[in-house]
Amino acid sequence: MAKKIKTIIKLQCSAGKANPAPPIGPALGQHGLNIMDFCTKFNNATKQMGNTVIPVVITVYEDRTFDFILKQPPAAVLIKQIAGIKKGTDNPLKNKVGKISKAQLRQIAEKKMPDLNANSIEQAEKIIAGTAKSMGVEVK
Repeated sequence: MAKKIKTIIKLQCSAGKANPAPPIGPALGQHGLNIMDFCTKFNNATKQMGNTVIPVVITVYEDRTFDFILKQPPAAVLIKQIAGIKKGTDNPLKNKVGKISKAQLRQIAEKKMPDLNANSIEQAEKIIAGTAKSMGVEVK
């Protein structure tokens, strides 16, 4: 018999650095989960991913057990890594903060494809290009 799902929690945590402090502790604690158990499992699953932000979807069951699924890092995080910038611009129309090539755009789109609502790699590239444009990163 399948377990009954109580709720689904979506968080973004730094890879290998989950701890009981906010936002993780309060989000899991209100559902009666063992916070350290989640932190240990998450950190073990993500320790090879460097210092990247990893979205995680936690399914909480009524018996206070849980499963979680790791997603790909947000597109903005991947763009910042490839462009070598610390943050996006405050005004994307006037201030450009970096450039990425079409090949780098495709690389990001291929990595994000499982998480995107796109039917082809070309559609995924357009989604990522839109994110880059809003950050002040040019695609050349």
